[in-house]
Amino acid sequence: MKVKHIDHIGIAVRSIEEAGKFYTDVLGLKLQKVETVAEQKVKTGFFPITDSELELLESTAPDGPVAKFVEARGEGVQHIAFRVENIDDALRELKQRGVRLIDQEPRKGAGGSRIAFIHPKETHGVLVELCEK
Repeated sequence: MKVKHIDHIGIAVRSIEEAGKFYTDVLGLKLQKVETVAEQKVKTGFFPITDSELELLESTAPDGPVAKFVEARGEGVQHIAFRVENIDDALRELKQRGVRLIDQEPRKGAGGSRIAFIHPKETHGVLVELCEK
C-alpha cells in the first residue's frame, strides 16, 4: 500500500458555522467549501492547509455517526485520513494481512473521493480513513 500523505484531519463539531469561526477568525484559514454527504448523514467544511485539510464534520441527523460521536465524546478530533494511491489495492492488502475494516469496499466521500475506514481497535483507538481522490 502506498500512503501519499495525510489528506485531512476530521473534527466532529455541533456546528460548522460556529466552530469554523475559530479557524477563520483566529487562525486565518479560509473555508473552501461546504458539502453534504447524504449517505453518511454529515455536512463537511474543508479548510485547506498546503497539501492537507482540516475537515469539520456536522451531523445532519441525530442518528448519524458524527452525532453519536459528539454525544459520546464531545466535539473534537474524530479521524485522520491518509491519501492512498489506490484504495482498492490498499483494502485488498489490509484484508490479506487480517486487518479489521469498517468498510470492506470503498464508498463515496466528500469532494468525489473514495473512502474506507479501518476499525479503531486495529489502530490503537484512532479512527483511520483511507481516501483516494
